[in-house]
Amino acid sequence: MARKRYPTPAVERVHPPERSAELAKIVNDAIDRFAGPFDELEKALGMLMMGDYVGWKVLVLIHSKSTLKKYEAILNISVREFFPDAGLIAERSNGYRLAIELKKFWKVVSGDEPVEDRRGFSSTT
Repeated sequence: MARKRYPTPAVERVHPPERSAELAKIVNDAIDRFAGPFDELEKALGMLMMGDYVGWKVLVLIHSKSTLKKYEAILNISVREFFPDAGLIAERSNGYRLAIELKKFWKVVSGDEPVEDRRGFSSTT
């Protein structure tokens, strides 16, 4: 059997019990405070769940500044403080992988260095 290139880590490695409890509290607080279009809450919660997998650097590559600020407000977090720089599967992000290879992360984030399919996500094979 072929080895996976970017294997998805076990849940316990990404969200150990303490982190799971912290995430659940953030989710409950966000749901309690939220008023607005349901899809914005749902997307913010999705970002919250993926952040530990990919890290804040991937999140700033795939979301605009205004979207990140909106999601941070919904969740009452700062992505750069709450998530690791790079999560266990950050390399599955096409934009992150290429930005690191080019050694121009912030230029890719700003758009000064265009990267094709920067929001793309690779499979594990």
